[in-house]
Amino acid sequence: MFRHQGKSRTLLHNLRIATILSFVAGIVNVTGFLAFHQLTTNVTGHFALFISDVANFEFWKGTIFLLYILSFLFGSFFSSYLIEKFKENKRLNVFVLPTLIEVLILVIIAIISNITPLHYPDIIICSLLFAMGLQNSLVTKISNAVVRTTHLTGLFTDLGIELSQLCFPANHHNRTQILATIKLRISIICFFFFGGLIGGYLYSKLNFELNALLVAALILIISLFYDDLRYGYIRTKRKYKQRN
Repeated sequence: MFRHQGKSRTLLHNLRIATILSFVAGIVNVTGFLAFHQLTTNVTGHFALFISDVANFEFWKGTIFLLYILSFLFGSFFSSYLIEKFKENKRLNVFVLPTLIEVLILVIIAIISNITPLHYPDIIICSLLFAMGLQNSLVTKISNAVVRTTHLTGLFTDLGIELSQLCFPANHHNRTQILATIKLRISIICFFFFGGLIGGYLYSKLNFELNALLVAALILIISLFYDDLRYGYIRTKRKYKQRN
């Protein structure tokens, strides 16, 4: 799902990466909110709070929300920068780099939470927002802006537009493509929701707390090697059939 790029990329590839990454974002979103009572996958709410503080002339108080916003922005910038810098290297899958950094951030946060009390939660929140900026940028680049996975506002907007298009078949003849895109949007929404449920269950019911992020990191690692494992399986299966 990370290997195929450009014209070789199909809706199925986008569907696979969308479901995996939206599931991860759902885990991070709920885990971050339960731990710190702050949104850790998008910045819309933080921007509203920042504007509210500025309007009340509480500039210093509002700077923390500005840092949250900038953390997501920098994560998106850094992911895109890495992809652009190394995209000419044919031996390197450039989309692996941001994903590995995201994995590293999630693992480090989980480990630190087991070693010492978190006296500076804002740093953790900024780190999670940075990681989600990385993820949203890489999935946007790899899918040619078809997929977003860390927030749902745009998804529901696009879904509403596409559902309305089905009501006017005379104006929209590409019904098959519209239905395929609707399936993609609904899959992202469902897996984001399902990831949130799993994150909440791990955090609260199983007392994983921030260790729930390790589950998200493990899913990312498996998804990175999925193509190689699948290719290896198919190749071994073919060799076995040829021998017999």
